[in-house]
Amino acid sequence: MAQQDWKKRLGVVYSTNPDFTYQTAQEETVETLPADRQRLIVRIDRRNRAGKQVTLIEGFRGRDEDLSALAKTLKTRLGVGGSAKDGEITIQGDFRDRVTELLVSMGYSAKRGN
Repeated sequence: MAQQDWKKRLGVVYSTNPDFTYQTAQEETVETLPADRQRLIVRIDRRNRAGKQVTLIEGFRGRDEDLSALAKTLKTRLGVGGSAKDGEITIQGDFRDRVTELLVSMGYSAKRGN
């Protein structure tokens, strides 16, 4: 079925070679650094959010699944909403001190920003 996926092959020129097989580029798998080697910065952001405050956790190095798992843990412990994308976690509200304490207790090297 993967060989018949025509949407991934749009824009490919037709080949007359009978042995030709189309290959897609494989994404690099990023290794997640251990918690003690992560350098996380916890800061507050107010820009472009209609006056609302959010806590940003930046600097996470690793897979998106691990980032989502860390975000879910933080959100459940704080009892608030948020999201995780593009290597940063967004927590609704100003929770800089509590997030920093939680990350340090989980073994991360976290530092409070602004």
